[in-house]
Amino acid sequence: MTTLKLTQIGNSVGVILPKETLAKLRVEKGDALTLTETPMGFSLSAFDETKIKQLEAAERMMRKNRNMLHKLAQ
Repeated sequence: MTTLKLTQIGNSVGVILPKETLAKLRVEKGDALTLTETPMGFSLSAFDETKIKQLEAAERMMRKNRNMLHKLAQ
């Protein structure tokens, strides 16, 4: 477990990630990260364009087939 400290960055507040954490995430300065809320707290991961497109496609399919999915869930 790593404890991170919030720090002032201009008019914003940011978190400084240790080099070891960046290496494990396989990211570097300038890369985008995804913060996801989970039942266990929050998850931080490298941004994955493919994953985002897949989630958007799944959401479209669920909206389109809402009634059918509702009946299947009963």
